[in-house]
Amino acid sequence: MCVDAAPDGGDTVREFPAHTPGVRQLVAWLIACGVTTVALEASGAYGQVLFLTLLEAGLDVLMTAPHFTRQIKGRPKTDRRDCQWIQRLHQHGMLPSVFQPDDPTHTLRDYVRQRANLVRLSAHHIQRMQKALALMNLKLTRVVGDVTGVTGLKILRAIAAGERDPNVLAAFRDRRCRHTAADIATALDGRYRPEHVTELRLCLKMWDAYQEAIADLDPSIAAHLREMRRASTLPPLPKQPRVRGRKPHDPKFDVREALYLATGVDLTAIDGIDAIHALTLVSELGSDFTKWPTIQHFTSWLGLCPNGKKTGGKVPSSHTRKGKNRAAAALRLAAWSLMRSTSALGAYLRRQRGRLGSPKAITATAHKLARIVYALLRHGVGYVKETAEAHADEVRRKMEKQFHRRAKELGYEVRKIEPATPAPAVVT
Repeated sequence: MCVDAAPDGGDTVREFPAHTPGVRQLVAWLIACGVTTVALEASGAYGQVLFLTLLEAGLDVLMTAPHFTRQIKGRPKTDRRDCQWIQRLHQHGMLPSVFQPDDPTHTLRDYVRQRANLVRLSAHHIQRMQKALALMNLKLTRVVGDVTGVTGLKILRAIAAGERDPNVLAAFRDRRCRHTAADIATALDGRYRPEHVTELRLCLKMWDAYQEAIADLDPSIAAHLREMRRASTLPPLPKQPRVRGRKPHDPKFDVREALYLATGVDLTAIDGIDAIHALTLVSELGSDFTKWPTIQHFTSWLGLCPNGKKTGGKVPSSHTRKGKNRAAAALRLAAWSLMRSTSALGAYLRRQRGRLGSPKAITATAHKLARIVYALLRHGVGYVKETAEAHADEVRRKMEKQFHRRAKELGYEVRKIEPATPAPAVVT
């Protein structure tokens, strides 16, 4: 750690241990030196402990990305030189800060990220169960849309318990299943081997354990969202039709209402954004969007706008910036769900897909969703739903305006041809 001046007139660079008593000594030394603002290099979980400790001590902490604190090329790299260089850059105000949410959002973000990790790990065991079924030539995935659904779980638990008769297994069919019991019985006539059955049974056991862990975590998320609830009175939420069936890992509480009471807006009113996407966005971004002065700053931080590189008057590349922004990933998933939507955003996605291809079309639609989210949370501008027909009419008006402008530039005059009036029928 490097400071401007030490209180005893000694060395301005001092090294402290990384354990908790050492961090407390570091904070006490900074306060004794009269330090009010500190710059840290982002280093993952290792620097997060120091960052939170300095915040709790009342210091103004700026955490910056590592590529802004790199040493000048040619200079030897040591920890002592690095801290001196960071202190010099911070003294001149040359270090931009990375985004850091407020304390309630920080806690919610950790909860939601932990939940996402549990869902991701449980998905690995679903894949292993599907592999074990394939090795036993059980075509359960052909007749059941989701092996963790009502019918699929009953059949998997019966197989793990020792049942082998395909007709008995097909009797577990739920009434809402599209395939008949005969089709399911034919698909479940397989060759059972003990090693594959053991793998199926153990993976099912692990999947159940992850579902229990998710169920234990959900009350903590719900309780924290209640603590983030706004004091102002809000109008009741309108009822929203269910667009998909309930999944085993879906939260057991009303996520939509909890987020509405915490943020004051209904993000699920936006086409493509469901309750899980909205929870991810609020946990990653919070509800205070004043940290991004303009909508351009926000979309640039998300990495959803072109990252133009210009040299010599030419633009060699304008690809979007690579990164692991979870909010941008949630917006891309929301954009992909609009592929068959009858809304204006769905029509926009399909139109861009025909012009640019799927990856760029999804990024462009995610960029449009980000602008809507920013306007909703920053300025309270409500989202107005439009149909695909309205979007097609808007595109046609823009094309006509552009066509008239180009014709005028080339010296032509465009006149619209009125449809001919049909002659009246003559009756003889």
